[in-house]
Amino acid sequence: MSSRIQTLGILGAGRVGKAVGALAARAGIDVAIAGSADAVDAVVVADAVVLAVPLGRYRSLPAERLAGCVVVDAMNYWWELDGARPDLDDPTTSTSETVATFLPGARVVKALNHLSGYALEELARPAGDPERIAVALAGDDDEAVALVAGLVDALGYDPVTAGSLAEGMRFEPGTELFGADADAQEARAMVERFWTTQRGRVVARARAAR
Repeated sequence: MSSRIQTLGILGAGRVGKAVGALAARAGIDVAIAGSADAVDAVVVADAVVLAVPLGRYRSLPAERLAGCVVVDAMNYWWELDGARPDLDDPTTSTSETVATFLPGARVVKALNHLSGYALEELARPAGDPERIAVALAGDDDEAVALVAGLVDALGYDPVTAGSLAEGMRFEPGTELFGADADAQEARAMVERFWTTQRGRVVARARAAR
């Protein structure tokens, strides 16, 4: 595999998928987008695959086809859209860990989930721009994390690594960073003080009781 992502597959043709695809194309990356089952063959052979479908549909993902792939989990749990899902609303684990369990062999990295659609569409900036904002990422595979960090940079954001895949909960919905247009320093501070926030205390209590 190249040290840089040159081809990007995107599963999901909604606002997030289209915005990421447009940014990647602008960065010179070859992009293939599949709305659902269509064009999946072109998507799964890319250097990395972005998951931008509703999280509640994660069990419809082509698990066997994604084995060995670098998978960027940009999905979030929304009870209004996904319904009541105890498997996705468990504070003792991150949703990306749940996805990774369903995708054995995939090299899952949580990223591109905590920016708004507007931020993805309008706030990308070149490296060094004082108004550049950050994208957090988390993963267990160091090489995959480095590749996705390079992708984030190419798309126009400063990558901020939060740690292992379990730490993806630090920028899920309900956290301080989620929806914030923060620069790298601010984003790093938000990730680091997660356990002192309301959401962090909820997670800590749930884990202590487990």
